[in-house]
Amino acid sequence: MRDLDLSHHKIKNGNMGIEKIDASEDFVPRVLGACPVCGRELRVRRLHCVGCSTAIEGDFALGRLQNLNPDQIRFVEVFLKNRGKIKDVEQELHISYPTVVARLNEVIQALGFAVAPEPDDRSERRREVLDQLAAGQLTAAQAAERLRRL
Repeated sequence: MRDLDLSHHKIKNGNMGIEKIDASEDFVPRVLGACPVCGRELRVRRLHCVGCSTAIEGDFALGRLQNLNPDQIRFVEVFLKNRGKIKDVEQELHISYPTVVARLNEVIQALGFAVAPEPDDRSERRREVLDQLAAGQLTAAQAAERLRRL
């Protein structure tokens, strides 16, 4: 068994060759949610207070949010910052309404929840296309094509 030092984090590794990763002293790596060797869930055994050095040992679950990859975390941050307003998320991330919904569904699934089928809400999608047309984000031809596909 070899240990991998990840700036105060050690990963026990069997036969896999993993090289040491250096990081600055100010950098605190994000907690890994899955084992980099086998992909299974990681558990926390020790918590340490940086203020008083209290240490708590046990077997702690990381929680569902650890299942998210960095892109999904960034999406959730933008989504929450914009209070779930899809139009604002669209503008900040420069993506379309269907892409926002698809990414939200990916996050929901990554958190372990089932994604309910989308209701047939053509009027909402039409409104989104018309809003994009009015904002100059689509040409008339692009808007007409999107409306035909609804």
